[in-house]
Amino acid sequence: MSFDTVIEQYRNSLQTAYRQAVDADAMLDAMQQEGQAKFSAIFREDAGFTSQANRFGPYVQELAQALTQFEAAPDAEALPQMVQQLELLLTTLHQLRQQLKGA
Repeated sequence: MSFDTVIEQYRNSLQTAYRQAVDADAMLDAMQQEGQAKFSAIFREDAGFTSQANRFGPYVQELAQALTQFEAAPDAEALPQMVQQLELLLTTLHQLRQQLKGA
């Protein structure tokens, strides 16, 4: 079974997440300078990430490492969690952007 299409779609979505994460992290930095954004981690421990960070960058990096490992040794059982985590990341980034637009 070839995972080429899945890998390409995942890579494209991860690139989108990276660009959005850079912007979101800059916004969070500015908010923290103003005394806001006082939290220790973006995702709860049960979200499936090994990272626990108050910025999006480490989560994107974790997913990029997962993609690299998947490319080296494709494992169909690892794919659902990777996709779920990427979806959670993109959804959270979208929600943050929407909240900041309304603020």
